[in-house]
Amino acid sequence: MAVSPIILIPARLASTRLPNKPLADIAGVPMIVQVMRRALEAKIGRVVVAAAEPEIVAAVEKAGGEAVLTDPDLPSGSDRIFQALNVVDPNETHDVVLNVQGDLPTLDPAIIAMALEVLENPATDISTLVTEIDDETERANPDVPRAILALQPGAKVGRALYFTRGAAPYGQGPDYHHIGLYGYRREALARFVALPPSPLELREKLEQLRALEAGMRIDAALVDTVPLGVDTPADLEKARAALGGA
Repeated sequence: MAVSPIILIPARLASTRLPNKPLADIAGVPMIVQVMRRALEAKIGRVVVAAAEPEIVAAVEKAGGEAVLTDPDLPSGSDRIFQALNVVDPNETHDVVLNVQGDLPTLDPAIIAMALEVLENPATDISTLVTEIDDETERANPDVPRAILALQPGAKVGRALYFTRGAAPYGQGPDYHHIGLYGYRREALARFVALPPSPLELREKLEQLRALEAGMRIDAALVDTVPLGVDTPADLEKARAALGGA
């Protein structure tokens, strides 16, 4: 099935733990530029930063990238990429949207491509990624969202039945750390952002549950690595160490 993908990277300066996070210097350029570079390295299509502030647009354009200014008061990254999509592609040339978070400067470009591959199944509305939990402390950590998958032995893609911050499911078997990178069919993204926040979404504080409660299908690809999300000064130092030669 032929698709025309676009990668959209939502970014905003407001962050309680790391103010002005997208503009933090990593190996001589702002973090948002490092994320943009990883997305371009995936070589799957157009890359646009959906920025909440003009400072982010300026930083991206200075680095030769494409950015669009969006409403700073939008409630989520999903709303931000949807608004950006309609600005940069009003003729609906792109039928698949990949949402790459703006705080993943060390992201492996190959896993972006995996999120796209999941959408080769025409029944799938939304794609995402998971990795198997091998650290016991993660199993009980509410900051590590978990995906409950119908994943057959040896399979690399499974249907997501639920997402939770708690301990589930019961019994022996692998548990999966959910990675917050998504692929959407364009019509699925439009439907998703039009839905009101759902009861389980509000309870778990996990946006993707809104889609499941509305009957949308989310499939997840199993990958080998969790990208470093930069949320704190300590995370920023880790990213700087990893990309010191970038």
